[in-house]
Amino acid sequence: MKKISVIIVDDERLAREELKRALATYADIDILEEAANADDARLLIEKHNPQLIFLDVQMPEKSGFDLLEMLDAVPLVIFTTAFNQYAVKAFEADALDYLVKPIREERFAKAIDKVRDKLHASPANRQIFIKDGNKCYFVKLAGVHLIESMDNYAVLYFDDKKAFLKRSLNQLEDKLDAAVFFRINRAQLINTTFIKKVEQLPGGKLNITLTTGLMLEASERQSVKFRNKLKV
Repeated sequence: MKKISVIIVDDERLAREELKRALATYADIDILEEAANADDARLLIEKHNPQLIFLDVQMPEKSGFDLLEMLDAVPLVIFTTAFNQYAVKAFEADALDYLVKPIREERFAKAIDKVRDKLHASPANRQIFIKDGNKCYFVKLAGVHLIESMDNYAVLYFDDKKAFLKRSLNQLEDKLDAAVFFRINRAQLINTTFIKKVEQLPGGKLNITLTTGLMLEASERQSVKFRNKLKV
C-alpha cells in the first residue's frame, strides 16, 4: 500500500497531538514531521515534499496563509482552525478542506476521503498559493496560460482570472518547468500547452496565438530559441 505523506503544522502542541492520534487510525497515512511555526514548516515541506499538510490558519508571527505564500510548490492542504471566520476564508481560498477545532471524528474521516479522491484523480498537479488583497487562490500551474512581469510582481492569468504574486518574473521562471513554460520576451512567459497557432512576422519575430484567443509577440532573440526548442 502506497502511503500518503503528511506534515502537521500547528503552534499548539496539544493540537498536533490530537491530529497525530486521529491519523494513527489510518493505515495509509505516513506522518513525516511536525512543525510549530511557519518558518520551520517551510524547511520541512521543501525537504520532504509531502502530499498533504494539516495547517493551522492562525499562528504567531506568520499565519498559515503566510506559509503557503512562501512555498514554490504547495501540497494538498487541509486547514485547521478554532475560529469560524478563518474557516470560511480557507474555504473561499479553495482549500481541499478545513476542519474546525475541536475536530469531530466523522468530519475528519470525510476530509481524509477527499484527500484520497484528489490524489487518485490528479496525483502530480503542481499548485501554488497566491494571496492577492482580500482574495486567496490555490492555482494549478497547468491551468496558467500567461505570466507577465509588473514591477516586482508576477501576474498570473488562469481561467478568467488574474492574480498578483509577490515574486519577480525571473524568480518564478527559475522554479517553473522549462518543458512547459517559455519566456517569449522580457515581460511574458507562456504555457506552451495553450499554444493554438504560431505565425512568422517580418524581421524574424513570431506571433503566438493562445487557445484563449490572446495574441502575443515573441522578441527576435526568443523567437530563435523558440524555433529551436519546439522545431517551428
